[in-house]
Amino acid sequence: MSGGGSGGTAGDIETAPGGGRRLIGVGLGPGDPELVTVKALRVLREADVVLAPVMTLDERGRAEAVADAHGIEVTRVVFALNDRGGVTERRAAAWDDAAGRVAAEFADGARAVAFVTIGDPNVYSTFTYLAQTVRAALPEVIVETVPGITAMQDLAARSATVLAEGTESVALLPLTGGVESFRRALETCDTVVAYKFGGVASEVHEVLKETGRLDDAVYGARLGLPGEDVRVARDIHGPLPYLSTLLVPGRRDTRGGKLR
Repeated sequence: MSGGGSGGTAGDIETAPGGGRRLIGVGLGPGDPELVTVKALRVLREADVVLAPVMTLDERGRAEAVADAHGIEVTRVVFALNDRGGVTERRAAAWDDAAGRVAAEFADGARAVAFVTIGDPNVYSTFTYLAQTVRAALPEVIVETVPGITAMQDLAARSATVLAEGTESVALLPLTGGVESFRRALETCDTVVAYKFGGVASEVHEVLKETGRLDDAVYGARLGLPGEDVRVARDIHGPLPYLSTLLVPGRRDTRGGKLR
């Protein structure tokens, strides 16, 4: 059975009533090791096993890199992180294989298995599908999550962009399916946040220009990592990294103008 980190033992972590087994999704933020919460570190250090998603077993993923910065030992599990097109055969097989690894760790005596993910485990996270698969196979396992800082929060801080004030709404959407949902959100919401839009960056630029929102929007990628890229949206053209974030803040004319 793998060790979860420095100083942790199976008895340290709080256990479920009756000594039940737990699967815990732990958010590690967008990539900056300084943006990991105290609770996340405690849970990882107390877990019996810490799993990290990768595309291949010979690579170190972003979540693993953050964990490693804090001395947390992880076990890699392969996910089809770059697949597109819904529930592909590779995606489904990866979820099943990862759930099988969780089940094997429990069978080997683990009481708490943690799974690290960038961002937050409840926001567009691989952990969602692992948790569903484990619940179906092992309904007695308790699934928990530890929240993490999201890319939109980190980009807002790094670019001095206010996400929402007063009665403003915030829309968050991935653009893996194109830009029409983005256009509609700009028409009906105040602040709009787009994830995973690198492949349609040119189209996003045009939509922002057409809707008069180009001058206020900001773009970010590799936040908190070497090669960090934060700039105004006017400068985005052509393909960008898949994990790109765009903030389009609501229109504001006066101080407190959105208060009611």
